Amino acid sequence: MSKEQAEITIYLSQYCPYCVRAKGLLNSKEVTYNEINIGAQPELRNEMIQKSHGVTSVPQIFIGATHVGGCDELFAAESAGKLDALLFPG
Repeated sequence: MSKEQAEITIYLSQYCPYCVRAKGLLNSKEVTYNEINIGAQPELRNEMIQKSHGVTSVPQIFIGATHVGGCDELFAAESAGKLDALLFPG
């Protein structure tokens, strides 16, 4: 029986090593996520900045209603044992 996962959105750019690391961690969790490439869709950069309360760096990761932050914050949540609870709230 598979767990229901939260909606995940990651704002990223194509040649960002931190974006690749963050995606790698999400992929290892076997979750699906919505990628928004602000390099290919620069009009969505302002949306990311607004949703992240002024943060301009990528990646910016949102799980459900929670703004996780960037790559370091995603890995910190994993290290603290909190990531799975965000990914699978049910």
